[in-house]
Amino acid sequence: MYPSQDSTVYIVDDDVSVREGMAWLLRTRRLLSESFDSAEAFLAMLNTAPPNTTRSPQQAACILLDVRMPGMSGLALFEHLLANGTAHAWPVIFLTGHADVPTAVDSVKRGAFDFCEKPFSDNALVDRIEQALSLSHKHLAFRQQQNQLQSQLDELTERERDVMRLVVEGLPNKLIADQLDISVRTVEVHRARVFDKMQVKSAVELANWLRTLS
Repeated sequence: MYPSQDSTVYIVDDDVSVREGMAWLLRTRRLLSESFDSAEAFLAMLNTAPPNTTRSPQQAACILLDVRMPGMSGLALFEHLLANGTAHAWPVIFLTGHADVPTAVDSVKRGAFDFCEKPFSDNALVDRIEQALSLSHKHLAFRQQQNQLQSQLDELTERERDVMRLVVEGLPNKLIADQLDISVRTVEVHRARVFDKMQVKSAVELANWLRTLS
């Protein structure tokens, strides 16, 4: 389990008793939370949050979202979060009444993490919340890894990229030299620089890293 201080549970529900009850429940499990009484209030937070805060995209989180609310519904908010990618980084758990269960099930099929029918089991819900937070951590770690890899690729010269492409294809240095019309020694130098910049020790390791960007 990841440290609770490294993640936040966002509660979006127009019912104050639900918000307060959920916040209390999460505190008993040492989970940080932040509450919003409408979808609009939550979106305003996303649009105005400064970088490098607990609301930063680098901060793991999950969202407890009521299906039916005045104004923008939970489903409309979910569509917005899917469109801008937030629902991938921050898994959404729907809080739903019995009548909304079919709708919630459909939302799960479209990318929601889960739904919990009111009244819900406290322990079961918090267990799912912790699983959602774990997924968020993994997603953000993978995204950070991709960003780092792209940054390393950006440091390669054009010629180093040419050599890297042929190395990944499995060509030996002699054939790479022939294709690029350069000496074998020059290929060896570029190859070593590629491995150094990409922080790998073999062509297989390099190929595996590059697949994560595809």
